[in-house]
This record gives sequence, C-alpha cells and structure tokens, in this order.
Amino acid sequence: MKIKWLYYAAAATTAIAGILHLTLAPNMLNFNPSAAILFFVGGAAQLFCVIPMIRRWGGIWYGIGIVGTLVLIAIWIINRIPGNLISGRGGMVNEMGIAVDAIQWAFVGLTAAILVVESRRKRIDKTTASDAV
Repeated sequence: MKIKWLYYAAAATTAIAGILHLTLAPNMLNFNPSAAILFFVGGAAQLFCVIPMIRRWGGIWYGIGIVGTLVLIAIWIINRIPGNLISGRGGMVNEMGIAVDAIQWAFVGLTAAILVVESRRKRIDKTTASDAV
C-alpha cells in the first residue's frame, strides 16, 4: 500500500503552520515579547519537523512532532480562557488562530495515521517473516 502522500501531506501541514507562526511573531515583538518568542520557537520547530516527515525518520520523531503540536494547541486554547494561568486574561479568537489550529490538527491526524499504518506494516512484515521460517 502506497502511503507516501501521507508523509508529504503531514510535512506540508506542519510547514504551513510553522510559516504562519513565524509571520505572526514580528507583530508581537512590541506588544507581547513572550508570545513573539513562542511564535518564533514554535514556528521554527514546526519547520524543522518537515525533515523527519519527508525523510521518514520514524515513530519517535513523529511522536515528538505530535506532542509538540498538541502543546502549541493547548497553549492557544488556554490563552483563550479568561483568567488563565499564562496571561491572566482571555484572548480573542481570530481567523488566523483558527486557521493555524485547524492545520495543526490536520498534522496531528495525518501523523497519527502514519503511525498506525507503519505499526500495521511492521506487524505484517513480522508475521510474514515468521511464516517463512
């Protein structure tokens, strides 16, 4: 079964999210420097995550990508809640934030699908190898 498109789709989603985070960072420098740092670091990490997806580095790297993306999603959700522990105030929900989060959820779903397919493929390969012996 050919699943190469899953890797490229996951790489594309994390690249888009990373680029969007990096474009948002400069706007935050004067207003909220800690948010700017988060956008710079998160965006750079998401762009780096393209490499393990395209080169198929394996489940550990995919898991790191999923966890890192879920952390960014959680921070975004928490910051929308009034009286939150991070900023102390609720944030507005804008179209860009929703778009970035939708793309990040797509990355999580695609990468989870890759992990499932690779797990099944390894199980089938192991069964086939033991049958041959």
